[in-house]
Amino acid sequence: MARRRGWGGSPPASDDEAVERIVATAVDVIARTGTAISIADVADSLGVIRQTVYRYFPSADALMKAAALASVDGFLDRLERCVHGLEDPVEAMVEGVMFTLSDVRRTPHLGIMLIGMDAGLHPDSLVSDEARAFGMTMINRFDVDWARYGYGDESLPDLVEYILRTMQSQFISPGTPPREGDDLRRYLRRWMGPAIAAQSAKD
Repeated sequence: MARRRGWGGSPPASDDEAVERIVATAVDVIARTGTAISIADVADSLGVIRQTVYRYFPSADALMKAAALASVDGFLDRLERCVHGLEDPVEAMVEGVMFTLSDVRRTPHLGIMLIGMDAGLHPDSLVSDEARAFGMTMINRFDVDWARYGYGDESLPDLVEYILRTMQSQFISPGTPPREGDDLRRYLRRWMGPAIAAQSAKD
């Protein structure tokens, strides 16, 4: 096993523990700074040299992705609390989008799961297979009876794609000045609402 330095005087007992501590530190640094991280940031926080972190993660992007995966459950739990009790699909989706836009901006590593923020905003990143799967996981946390409102195995993924594209537009071009708070909530309810409710009117 490769020699380790630093670690606050308490080196990890295994490579698995080293990875866990690096990822946990990355999550903590991102939470404190609200910005993307560098290998140097994490190495400094751990008290190790950059080469030690590079031994486990070849790039800052790779480490950001690991931090994102480690944070998914916490994000989904917060989202679930935000939309708890909202059984109307429009109200639930509007509040879910509002929460996601805010949470991802505060914690950029979560943006990797949705918008590829580690490499910049790419037009196709929000409709990747990974993003759609994550979107399905998100809306399955809602208290909405989707079948009651006409959504099935084909239409629900379509709804996820539509919502992802809506959020993409807010991330890429939020407007000048950007809509925020109740103003954004009214805007989403006015324009997303009819699109979401339209499924109920289908035979």
